[in-house]
Amino acid sequence: MAATSTNTASTPSLESAEEVASKAIHKRYEGLVTVRNKAIKGKGAWYWAHFEPLLIHNTETGLPKAVKLRCSLCDSVFSASNPSRTASEHLKRGTCPNFNSSSNIAAKPIASVSASPSASDVFSHKRSLSNNVSSSLLDPSSYHVSTSGAVDLVPRQHQQQLQHLVLSGGKEDLGALAMLEDSVKKLKSPKLSSTLSILNKAQVDGAFDFMADWVFENYGSVSFSSLEHPKFRAFLQQVGLPPVSARGFTGTRLDVKFEEVKVESEARIREAMFFQVSSDGWKQKSNNYYEGGESLVNVSVNLPNGTSLYRRAVFVTGSAPSNYAEDVLWETITGICGNAVQRCVGIVADRFKAKALRNLEDQNHWMVNLTCQYQGFISLIKDFTKGLPLFRIVAQNCIKVANFMNYKSQVRNCFHKFQLQEYGHAWLLRVPLRVYEDFNFVPVFTMIEDILSSGRALQLVLLDESFKMVCIEDQTAREIGDMIRDVGFWNDVEAVHTLVKLVKDMAQEIENERPLVGQCLPLWDELSAKVKDWCSKFHIAEGALVEKLVERKFKKNYHPAWAAAYILDPLYLVRDTSGKYLPPFKFLTPEQEKDVDKLITRLVSRDEAHIALMELMKWRTEGLDPVYAQAVQMKERDPVTGKMRIVNPQSSRLVWETYLSEFGSLGKVAVRLIFLHATSCGFKCNWSLWRWMCAHGHSRTALDKVQRLIFIAAHSKLERRDFSNEEDKEAELFSLAKGEDDVLNEVLVDTSSV
Repeated sequence: MAATSTNTASTPSLESAEEVASKAIHKRYEGLVTVRNKAIKGKGAWYWAHFEPLLIHNTETGLPKAVKLRCSLCDSVFSASNPSRTASEHLKRGTCPNFNSSSNIAAKPIASVSASPSASDVFSHKRSLSNNVSSSLLDPSSYHVSTSGAVDLVPRQHQQQLQHLVLSGGKEDLGALAMLEDSVKKLKSPKLSSTLSILNKAQVDGAFDFMADWVFENYGSVSFSSLEHPKFRAFLQQVGLPPVSARGFTGTRLDVKFEEVKVESEARIREAMFFQVSSDGWKQKSNNYYEGGESLVNVSVNLPNGTSLYRRAVFVTGSAPSNYAEDVLWETITGICGNAVQRCVGIVADRFKAKALRNLEDQNHWMVNLTCQYQGFISLIKDFTKGLPLFRIVAQNCIKVANFMNYKSQVRNCFHKFQLQEYGHAWLLRVPLRVYEDFNFVPVFTMIEDILSSGRALQLVLLDESFKMVCIEDQTAREIGDMIRDVGFWNDVEAVHTLVKLVKDMAQEIENERPLVGQCLPLWDELSAKVKDWCSKFHIAEGALVEKLVERKFKKNYHPAWAAAYILDPLYLVRDTSGKYLPPFKFLTPEQEKDVDKLITRLVSRDEAHIALMELMKWRTEGLDPVYAQAVQMKERDPVTGKMRIVNPQSSRLVWETYLSEFGSLGKVAVRLIFLHATSCGFKCNWSLWRWMCAHGHSRTALDKVQRLIFIAAHSKLERRDFSNEEDKEAELFSLAKGEDDVLNEVLVDTSSV
């Protein structure tokens, strides 16, 4: 690819087997920690209260090498391969000297049960037992389990003595009778009535402040109505807090919290010499099939120190005029800095009439306005869908196979039989309703995944006698059979799946890493190299067409700032034979070199243009002191992901502001350019209430309150650098909760081949 011929040093090398294994070990450790946290909250096995996962590192490489379990009672260390067996051998069998099963598990027994026990005594005992003993700690052999699956906490030896107590309402009457007797006791002895621990006003106010912060900062995933749920009210009463009103959280308390967050946000913006506006949401979602469509645009501010601050939310319909985005963005800029608009050095937005970004850049010579690279990669899949015959052929063939397996009952039963045999469960193959009407490849990709994951079962169907009988009378069955037997069919299906997954994985990494503008050229070079390898691996006859589509998408997304930031960022300096660290001009095309000159002269005043170009020549020949260059490029391994990270991401800008102060004009361009974000991917939140209110025309006061809630929640997520959504977190949590002993079986399977 001519425009992206930079085989930069930033292309990641292949990971060693030790690094792959260490990642798997670390993932298993995280899985065990997740299971333990859930168990401590009462959603798992009892023994996790006494076991703590440990991550053992290699003293030489610093990489994780093993996962162990430590007994918190006696500090013994065990293998983490089978926690339940370890618990049985170490705790239940008395190996642990500090574990007493009777004191840790057994509840205080009923001293005696008279011939006609009082309902209040029975109910009180059951209530106290359930309050003091976690259900996961109970020995199931000691208690009665009803046919309905409910566990009766009264020991078996007392079941027969209680059977004679029969009330007209059944067992549920025991609770009502106990309440009646409690009321009688309170009337007879008011001083003996039980009272909750009393909190003073300061403690109550402090507790509600924390609760309010939690509700506000998790708006979208925590509803105000849930505060009035009976069980939540019971919880408050149990800890000595008065009941709360949902309306109380949306009044003065909300206003005070909003003003507090707003003042902090504006103070941070004022302290920064310049900033970038980020706008996400203009791109209509692929599932908005209804007329007009609608989305919520989130506008935030990126500061040079790497932090991001939320600014505003705008409700947009599909009928918005082309210049609406331009007006919204400019209003945001002037609302932040008034007449000092030169403090805004650029905008990054997902593509919505890209003309708006170009217009603002043309009208303000100091601005660099970029389109989101995440959207650029994702839209490339649509280009493949539209431009590659291979995609259409694979989609049509997979639809034939899926429909035949789903709708032919005799074949479906056979298919499900082998799915159960091979995978433990059966499912219908998902078939998209519309494939190429709007070039949305997501449902097609889902269908392809189903086909590949059911490959073994599909092959076994062909060997079954029932399918052979169907083939005798059904021409379609014979065609489907020939297709499934064809190696070329599976090669094409896997090729399409691999290419889409390749692009999606890179897009996901872009969304997670949020690269800066200097990383754009290396990213597209990496994509180009991977596409070439893909063509070679699957012997794709349309390889030249695929590379052409990638090249066309690159040119459509390219901005001269990509090349300029790549040259000016010390992170990408390359050491030459003399030992100097010089900017990587040799990796640019002649057109990109011209773009660097043009952009720099545009970003400075006319009087400084020739000075900036002279300084650029000096930068090109002298570069940066090797010690400072190495300090900027110093990396360390991220303990969570295992990837190599820059130790100080801000050092590229700080070097220009301090050590390279001799470059007066060029330095002003560099510090404003190299911090710019290349993606507008923000946090993911559920703003359904806001959309609903906007769509139904609710009052201005209500919209203002919801806007304030969004501001607080978004500010909190950006503060924590939390860009994920709640659904993804929950899915990840449950994917790790498959079982206690096989929580990461997939990882173990993967590492066994390392």
